[in-house]
Amino acid sequence: MGRREQRESIFQLLFMTEFNDGEAMNEQQTLYLEGIEELKEKDRKYIQEKFQKINENIPVLDERLNETSKGWKTTRMNKVDLTILRLAFYEILFDEDVPQGVAINEAVELAKKFGGNESSSFVNGVLARLVKQQKTEGDEKANG
Repeated sequence: MGRREQRESIFQLLFMTEFNDGEAMNEQQTLYLEGIEELKEKDRKYIQEKFQKINENIPVLDERLNETSKGWKTTRMNKVDLTILRLAFYEILFDEDVPQGVAINEAVELAKKFGGNESSSFVNGVLARLVKQQKTEGDEKANG
């Protein structure tokens, strides 16, 4: 299973958290992973661990999303776009194994596949703003 398929599975699990919580989500996660044919243990472990890390960081991710997305608070975003942005924000802010460009490109691809007509441009715009903010913050730190 490639990274794109893993990321898609993580997205789908994160999306499920919008409609399930606690024990129901644990059951949904188990059923979802069991439904993937020939899922290797290393892929299962990667998906579960990254899903868990993102899920634990949703309050931090949402706070940063609300700071970044002008005029679009997380409470107003459709659930698909919100889920894609949470995944991409996590990868950009916390996952050093994923280059920013890859995180952005993969998020846009997810938006094209699962989102509405405007999803890919919306996701791309919010992520571009995040990267610009990070660059500005980095420049400010460097200039002290």
